[in-house]
Parts: sequence; structure tokens; C-alpha cells
Amino acid sequence: MPTILSARWIPARVIGPIALGGLSLGLLAGCAGTISSPDRAGSQTSTVSPSPSTSPAVTASTSPTPIPAPVRTSPLTGNDQPVAKPVLVVKLDNTRNALPHAGVKKADIVYIEEVEYGITRLAAVFNSKMPNRIGPIRSARITDIDLLSQYGSPGFAFSGAQRKLWPAIAAAPMIDLSANKAPNDYQRDRTRRAPYNYFLNAKSAIKGNSDISLDTNIGFTFSTEVPAGGEVNESARVDWSYASAEFQFDPDTDQYAVFLNGQRASAEEGDKLQWADTVVIQLVKQTQSEFFDRGGGNTPHAKTIGKGKAIILRDGQSFTARWTRPSANAGTLFTNELGIPISFKPGQTWVALYDKERKVVLKPKVAPNPAAS
Repeated sequence: MPTILSARWIPARVIGPIALGGLSLGLLAGCAGTISSPDRAGSQTSTVSPSPSTSPAVTASTSPTPIPAPVRTSPLTGNDQPVAKPVLVVKLDNTRNALPHAGVKKADIVYIEEVEYGITRLAAVFNSKMPNRIGPIRSARITDIDLLSQYGSPGFAFSGAQRKLWPAIAAAPMIDLSANKAPNDYQRDRTRRAPYNYFLNAKSAIKGNSDISLDTNIGFTFSTEVPAGGEVNESARVDWSYASAEFQFDPDTDQYAVFLNGQRASAEEGDKLQWADTVVIQLVKQTQSEFFDRGGGNTPHAKTIGKGKAIILRDGQSFTARWTRPSANAGTLFTNELGIPISFKPGQTWVALYDKERKVVLKPKVAPNPAAS
């Protein structure tokens, strides 16, 4: 049976080359001399004239082996990325009608955010790979403002926003690439029904826009080595009122199969399935905001600046973690209880922003969720 974990309890456990200089050897081969006859005084004079013989100098040397320059890695994936690239964040629908998603397999990071009525949206971060087609595109929310500011001034693509939210978007550091600003970068796919048929041409959206920030450190650390302190993990599940996300470990791929709203997350590209290399369930304080939709549904605000608890999944193990982010322009650091960073597996990371008052279900039996700060 699944173990239901409360977010109110903290477990006691802590989770070169050598260069040889030239060597010269002077060798004295011997001495040769002449001996005279005795003189009239009866004395004998012996004169020795040295005739040194010196061997040639012997030099042994090797040239230093050049040390290769370190290869730059992406701060968003941990994989090799020789040059920094622009960051683009795209808001996507996350209902069953949105599947299969386009472009999400190429995202570096995918956030899950709760919106009105207990449904969710995705905020996908693209940098190392920039697909032509991303979607279906949906609107911005208040949680995006603080969440995305840690990327500097990323390009931000979305279909629209509530009227009251536009001033906050205008004041935020993100570069507005919405359909209001660049309608030619968006197209309707007539093979899908509205509103799940709105797609972005990402390469066109960022082309020539020098104001968009390049990738930078947002607090994540990566390593192919699995950190110490983990527990065997089969899956993790989080539930909202009308949405869910589950991540099931597959030992054959050493990745987590992504399930959204009760079904396998599908994609237009590749093997048609969505996988995660690292999964983060970030427990946040979630409150009612001042924003409501036309039907009266309130938009919750997930607080991503401050500190809290988290669960990290990688390589079939789960790790109890703490997250800290002191300011809007600072990155989010994930550490163990001793303050040591917990490294992610290089590749794609999914981050579920989850109300700390809710419950996370982990399999098999593991310790309860850490208590919220």
C-alpha cells in the first residue's frame, strides 16, 4: 500500500606531467705526463701536465603535457554546453486535452503550478535546445513573476493574462514575448480544437532579441554520482483538486516516467513519452491572491522566495531536502540538513510547486515528508 506522508514532520535522520631538466656530466678520463732525467745536483724533477678528456653533455628532457581546458556545462542541465544561450520560459496547458505536448521533451526544466479550481499549468524553461514548435500555449499567472525572476530577464512566452496582472508583468524583469507583443510568432493548429491549439515558434520568438538573459547559475548542482543519504524510491505522487502528477522510476532507463492527470504524459517528438531525470517536489507556502478569473475562481500564489522543505528524486532514490532562496534575483539552493547541496542527475528536471499543507505519497515505505518551515 502507498505510504501517505504528512508535510508537517521532520525525520530525525540526516539525510601533471613531470619535466626533467638537462643533465650534463663532465668526465675526467685521465692524466698524461713527462719525466726528466736527474740533474747535476742529483735531484730529480718530475713534471705532470694534465690532459683532460671531457665527454659531451648529456641532456634528458620532456615537454610538459598540456592540461585540457575545462568544458563548460549548462547551469540548467549539468550537461556539456560550450557557450551560454538565451533563456526562454513558456506557459503551457496541463490538462488531458493538451496532450501530446509539443517541445516539452527538449525543455531543461519544467515547473508545475496550481491555478484556479485546482488545475495546473506548466512553465517550461528552454535553453540548451530550442524547438521550433512549443505548445499548447496558455496564459501567465502571479506565481510566474517571482519564480522566473531568478533567471534574470528571460524571454517569457504566454497567450495572455488577466487585465489586473498586466502591470505586474510589465514591472517584472522578464522580456514579454506574449501574443500581445509578437502575434506572428504564434499559430493555430487547425487539427486540434481551441483553446488547446495555440503554438509558439520559439526560434522566431527569441531571434534578434538581445535583451533576453543568457543561462546563469540558479542554484542547482549536478553530478552523475548519486548523493549519500537517499532511500529506495519507486514513485512519488502529488494531487490537487482536479489535477495530479506522478513520477514512476524505470530502472531500464534510469529515469522517471511522467504521468499527468492520471495518464502517461505524451509528446509529439522522440519516443512520444515524457521522462524526467530528476524530480523535485518543492513544498511552498501557498495563499490566495488578489486575482480572480471571470467565473470567480481565485488564482493561488505559490511563494518561491524564502525557505522550505523539498523531496528530491533521482536514480530510484528519494532525498529529504531544504530549499533556500533569499531574494527574487537569487537562485534556489537545495541542500540536506547539514547544508550540503544535493546534486541533481544531469538532464531534464521537473519541479512541482506543492502546497506545504498537502500530502505527498511516496512508494515504497520511506520517512514522512519534512515539516514545512
